[in-house]
Amino acid sequence: MIPTPAHAGTTQSGAAAAESTAGSRHRVVALDALRGFALCGILLVNIPWQIVTIRMPQASPSGERYLAVELLEYLVHGRFFPIFSVLFGISFALFLDTAAARSRHPRLVLLRRLVVLGVLGVAHQQLHAGEALTPYAIFGILVLLPASWLPRWIVLPAAVVALAGGILAGGGLLLIPGLFLVGLATVRFGIIDTLSRRRKQIAVLFSVAVAAAIPATVWQATTWADPNGESTAAIAGLICALAYGTGLLLVLGTRFGGALGRFLAPLGRMALTNYVTATLIAAAAGPLLGLEHSANYGRMIALAVAILAAQAAFSRFWLARYQYGPLEWIWRCLTWWTRTGNRRVKGTNA
Repeated sequence: MIPTPAHAGTTQSGAAAAESTAGSRHRVVALDALRGFALCGILLVNIPWQIVTIRMPQASPSGERYLAVELLEYLVHGRFFPIFSVLFGISFALFLDTAAARSRHPRLVLLRRLVVLGVLGVAHQQLHAGEALTPYAIFGILVLLPASWLPRWIVLPAAVVALAGGILAGGGLLLIPGLFLVGLATVRFGIIDTLSRRRKQIAVLFSVAVAAAIPATVWQATTWADPNGESTAAIAGLICALAYGTGLLLVLGTRFGGALGRFLAPLGRMALTNYVTATLIAAAAGPLLGLEHSANYGRMIALAVAILAAQAAFSRFWLARYQYGPLEWIWRCLTWWTRTGNRRVKGTNA
């Protein structure tokens, strides 16, 4: 769902130069891998609670707690969509830079891009009531577009205030504005451009987040029935998301991380296509596998793993031949209101 930046110039030769320059800045493989990683966690939540609605109680008639529900609630739910949301804010800022080099009215281009995303989201809602494209488009228009005029020294405090407000309001979708602004600030302060040189800083963040994540999760588990339980869950989710995201960035810098990145990055580069098609596959396969209103979380997880493995393989195959995923390409064409080429030129690494 996070846009792959579009690059072009005002002339054919200028377009090629702009593509090269923008691509060297914007194509951060770690961000693609983070996006793919977030997709994996989001799918594990969306299948049972949004797409095929596996509704299993917290405890069995005998009082036994369901381990699968506990693991999803305290390790997955609310832990991955913050990563996705921050990345959306990052990609918005990067796209704005590109649009400013190509158009006299870059924010109008971004407005059209968000409107197209919203229309796609409305269609997606027919199968996935809790989908994120529509709220992303709405908050993008209401929050990110106005914030794009703000100086960076205002954006970061605004992000903190918005996040605090979202937490106090119970989290969920109300965290999106603050997370969007965090992503915008990340680009404005040059963190994306220097990400590869910030390993020590990332390690410190990871250590702090891990140390805080354990008590925060315990706090969430002991207060889930309290009036402020949703706010507690939001805090725990944000802290765990920070631990997950920084942890993955550290792993990507290791020998093992290369293989993991090659699996996750194609998923992330085609995030819009994969997000929507995962809904289509799960909605069709769920009833066939007997998942609807069942207690078979093992089969649900197997379905999620199968979808992600197939999408990773297909994404890798597709991106070896095309620059953008199918829906990413359509989104790009509608954003710029012109049909652009998609077939990869041999020898390029866009």
